[in-house]
Amino acid sequence: MKHRIPVESLGPRGPAMANAVEACVHCGFCLAACPTYLTFGQEMDSPRGRIVLMKGALEGDLPLEQVLPHVDRCLGCMGCVPACPSGVQYGDLLTSFREFSENRRKRPLLDRLIRALAVETLPHPRRLRVAIFLAKPARPLRRFLPAPFRAMLDLVPERVPSWSPLPAIHPAQGGTRRARVALLAGCAQQVLAPEINRATLRVLARNGVEVVIPPDQGCCGALPLHTGATERARTLARVNLRAFDLTDLDAVVTNSAGCGSGMHDYPLLFAGTDEASRARAFSERVQDVSTFLDELGIVPPPLASNPCTVAYHDACHLAHAQGVVGAPRRLLESVPGLDLVPIPEGEICCGSAGTYNLEQPETGAKLGSRKADAILGTGAELVVTGNIGCIVQIRSHLDRKGSLLPVKHTMELLDSAYGGVEGMA
Repeated sequence: MKHRIPVESLGPRGPAMANAVEACVHCGFCLAACPTYLTFGQEMDSPRGRIVLMKGALEGDLPLEQVLPHVDRCLGCMGCVPACPSGVQYGDLLTSFREFSENRRKRPLLDRLIRALAVETLPHPRRLRVAIFLAKPARPLRRFLPAPFRAMLDLVPERVPSWSPLPAIHPAQGGTRRARVALLAGCAQQVLAPEINRATLRVLARNGVEVVIPPDQGCCGALPLHTGATERARTLARVNLRAFDLTDLDAVVTNSAGCGSGMHDYPLLFAGTDEASRARAFSERVQDVSTFLDELGIVPPPLASNPCTVAYHDACHLAHAQGVVGAPRRLLESVPGLDLVPIPEGEICCGSAGTYNLEQPETGAKLGSRKADAILGTGAELVVTGNIGCIVQIRSHLDRKGSLLPVKHTMELLDSAYGGVEGMA
């Protein structure tokens, strides 16, 4: 299929968009991997259907108003990417098209308000703490609020964990340094689950890894990038390009799948700019902490005192966007007494997907409920995953079903296997 997309008028991303459109042969392998196709059963809510729609809009054959409802319903989970035999880079097309359309559409006031709250709150830990504090008194008014605000309140935790700043450097244990990395601390995760970073530091240290935590770092920019707010994403990303000194580093590690995926998109984000080479060099150093530890080879955890059945949930932006599937499983399987069980439909998104569960609350809730049912069906005693958004979403939907099943990060489980805080010298 030859395209008539006006590549020259679309800027540096034009070729990537045209190539993605041209690569699609409409075979349909993506249908079974697409959460929204499984939910709605409509061709236009599948990856190949959306490609047709986006192609029509880019070529001027379809009005944006006809295309956007279906593109907006896309989670951006990238479940279609590993399912595609033609190698369509759907993410390059979707992210770029959302920038293209965002500059040409007029959103309703409520949509603009929700997006503004998300983009101006979630990437800033202090603002998020204040927002959570202010949200709690609003709970009695929940039934009077629009669906997106109800979804926000449903995700607000009962309590906010105490927080303390991370050190600039966390030394390796054992006297021999095996590696030196820098850690992206994240933004919302620092507020909602600061223990994940602490556990990550302890696990890395236990394995002889020195960790640098640049104090001037900030949000990776993934959230605005995936919603079409490209200039906002570049502004946030530039902070990290300046803050991280790549000298004498083996990797820049992240313990959040969404952040890792976002940083791997920096070359696309900065395409055609003076910062392109720096963005590419930075992106090439980025690794999920599970991949880094798996390649390094971890110190075997001691024998577990209590055998445990664990269900591992594949975060979409780890498994689909970054192709990281085996590494976290191998780390978990190294824990004696741990029985790892698969989750049915494990490749299907939980419905979090950045701010998707806020902007598309009904669909996000359907997928969250579906994921919770699949997890409960495993009979597992613990759920483990590698992304804070998945943790919040899954925990919320398990709570709604009356389940107290704990949901933890991969690094938290490993930290516990090593002895946690008590195991540190």
